[in-house]
Amino acid sequence: MKITTRPITLTINGKKQGPLDVPEGLMMLDFLHEYVNLTGSRLGCGQGVCHACVVIEDQPDGSSQETRTCITGAHYFDGKSIRTVEGHATINDKGEEVPSPVQQAFMDHFSFQCGYCTPGFVNAATVFIEGLKRNPIARDDLEQAILKAMNNHICRCTGYVRYYEAIRDLVLQTPGLIREAKNG
Repeated sequence: MKITTRPITLTINGKKQGPLDVPEGLMMLDFLHEYVNLTGSRLGCGQGVCHACVVIEDQPDGSSQETRTCITGAHYFDGKSIRTVEGHATINDKGEEVPSPVQQAFMDHFSFQCGYCTPGFVNAATVFIEGLKRNPIARDDLEQAILKAMNNHICRCTGYVRYYEAIRDLVLQTPGLIREAKNG
C-alpha cells in the first residue's frame, strides 16, 4: 500500500513552514506533533468535542478563530497562518520568555489543575480578547460573553471557575475591551 502525500506550506507562530510532503488525511494535530515538534496542543477526545487541541487560525481580515486540530486535516491549513500555544509568549530585551497576558492571568489565578486542557483555554481566551479589541462589549454582558466563548471547552478537573475569573479580570484590567454603558 502506498501512502499518498501532498505538499503543505503554512505559517505557524509567525514562521513559514514548508513546503513539506504530508500524507493525505493526516490530522493537523499529528502534523504539529510529528512534523514541526509543537506538542502543546493536546489530543483529548479525538472527536472535536473537548477543544484541548484548538489552534488560533488568523484570518485575512485580521480577525482570529479557534480551529480544532484533531478533526481537521493538515491540508486544510495549506497557505494559512496559525498560532499554537507555544507562540503566545514573547522574548524581552534580556532574552527572557515573557508569558502573554492571557497566560499570565491564568498563572496569577492558578486557573489550571492538571493543565491538560490549558492550551485550548489559552487559545480560546486569546481569540476572545482579540475579538473584544475589535468589538468591545458592555460590562453587563461580560459574564455571558465569557461563558459563550469558553462554552465548548471541557476541563475534566473542573477548573472552570478560575479560568473564567482570570479571563474576566484580564478583560476588566485591559483598556478598550469594555465599552461604557449607554444611559437611558
